[in-house]
Amino acid sequence: MTHAIAPRLILASASPRRAELLKQLDNDFQVIPSTIEEQQQAQEAPSDYVKRLALDKALAVAETIEGPALIIGSDTLIDCQGQVMEKPRDQLHSTQMLTQLANGTHQVRTAVAVVAIADNGKRWQQVLELVTDVTMGEITAQQMQDYWATGEPADKAGGYAIQGGAARFVRSISGSYTAVVGLPLYETGQLIQQGRQWLESLR
Repeated sequence: MTHAIAPRLILASASPRRAELLKQLDNDFQVIPSTIEEQQQAQEAPSDYVKRLALDKALAVAETIEGPALIIGSDTLIDCQGQVMEKPRDQLHSTQMLTQLANGTHQVRTAVAVVAIADNGKRWQQVLELVTDVTMGEITAQQMQDYWATGEPADKAGGYAIQGGAARFVRSISGSYTAVVGLPLYETGQLIQQGRQWLESLR
């Protein structure tokens, strides 16, 4: 009697934050970062942009491996009144973004995609988006300068990490905290389960 090979679980991201979150769902996974270009297209809405990136990351890694496997792609962006805020280019850009975010509410858009690959090459894919409202209070110029000096904002969308030093600036959030960090745990768990069920249905 032969036993079916259990599908590998793969995270298509080099983000240590996403890896730490995924460990809360399943500690047995591989990290294979995607190298796709992250560039918003002309006239592309923030919602479409974040979902496309999440799915493209998973699909790019799917092209390099054989099944059975489940690949997770995710992307997070800051949407401030329809303007997408990427990672800051330098301290001045970081200050400009935090000034714009202070004393107001913006949306954190996080998309997660799961691509399942069967051993016969068949594929299943799903992608979803979560939107979390984040309200920030006042941020002084000195606080912005001190925060930049920590090095934390340099590689974060919108120039801040809610799980880090920027927590002191956040008055409230409405939505998924783990989505703001980078990987919505409940929804990711649901998608992984659906992907595994799809793979099981092919046996």
